[in-house]
This record gives sequence, structure tokens and C-alpha cells, in this order.
Amino acid sequence: MKAKRSIIAKPEVNRRAQRNRLILFITLGLIVVIAIAVVAFYSRVPKTASVAPIQSTIKVGDVAPDFSVATTQGPFNLKQTLAAGKPVFLEVFATWCPHCQHEVTVIDNLYGKFNSRLAFVAVSGSPYGIDESTPESQADVIRFQQDFDVKYPIAYDPALDVAAKYLQGGYPTLVLIDKSGKVSYIASGETPQNNLTSAIDKVIK
Repeated sequence: MKAKRSIIAKPEVNRRAQRNRLILFITLGLIVVIAIAVVAFYSRVPKTASVAPIQSTIKVGDVAPDFSVATTQGPFNLKQTLAAGKPVFLEVFATWCPHCQHEVTVIDNLYGKFNSRLAFVAVSGSPYGIDESTPESQADVIRFQQDFDVKYPIAYDPALDVAAKYLQGGYPTLVLIDKSGKVSYIASGETPQNNLTSAIDKVIK
């Protein structure tokens, strides 16, 4: 009788083994799908941008949040600049970001062409310094200016206040604010000079 029970039990053992294998394959499949989804989510920022830890909710058409910073060329206050009748070109950058470093040449060219009609200001927006590991400091901003021949005003913002208001999830973030104080253009990542020139032409008319 014992031998007969063992023979009868074998099909049940096989069914359980098959069921366990099926559960294992389904679990592994779900893990793979989740992993692909996570990679896809974090790859949404274009390759021309460095991923930023902050993403503001500001969008084109919104009233630009006010801010004040001390730049390499003196104090800058958004409200006062707009009151003087000048639209604003704002960059939120990271000193360690290669795309921000590449964009300096573009912004230098725009500054040379438009600075009499458009106020330029770039503000640091990363908690990390130029070495990507130590905390950001004024020294990092000065080094960024010197190493990459930045001609336009740039500022160190230790509280990351401007980043919280304007950063779009990718460095650099470029924002144009028209004379009425509204956001007229937003771009994230390295942006061609022609694109920025076209956007600037619209706000300085």
C-alpha cells in the first residue's frame, strides 16, 4: 500500500513543480518589465542635457517668479529689471555639467549681440561643485567663469531658490521672460543659437 501511495503522489509533485516554475518565470518577467520601465523613465531627458534633481512646475505663459542674486557683475533683481523695461534671459546651470559648459559659447555670442536690449543672468542650480562630489561654492562659480570664458553675469545661489522656481529637470535650463513679466520660452539642454535667437527676437520687439 505504501508503494502505491508514492506512485499516486508523483503526478501531484510534478504539477506543483511545474506551477512553481511558472510562478518563477512570471516573477522574473515582471522584474524585467519593471526594470525596462525605470530605465525608460530616467532616460526621458535628452542626451544634450544633464539630469537635474529638481523640476519646477513653471510653464510658458506663467508669471515669472521674482528672485534676486549677486552676480559677477553686480546685484540682479528680476522685478527691478523688468520695471526698467528689459526682458530677461535666464540660465539655470551646474558648474560640473558638460552641456552647460558647451552652451557658454552660445550664450556668450547672444550676450555680445543682445545685451543692450536683454538682461542676461545665469544662476547655479546644483548642490554639487565642479568636481561633482563636494558641495557647490562661490569658488566653483568663479572657476566656471574663468575656465570657460563666461562673459555674461553668473551667480552662486546656495539656497537653490532660482532652481526650485525655474529648473526643468535638465541642465542647462534656459528661460526667456518678456517685459510684462511672463515666461515666453523654456528650453532644457544644449540649445542651438538659431533657436534662441528666434525666441529672443520675439521678446525684444
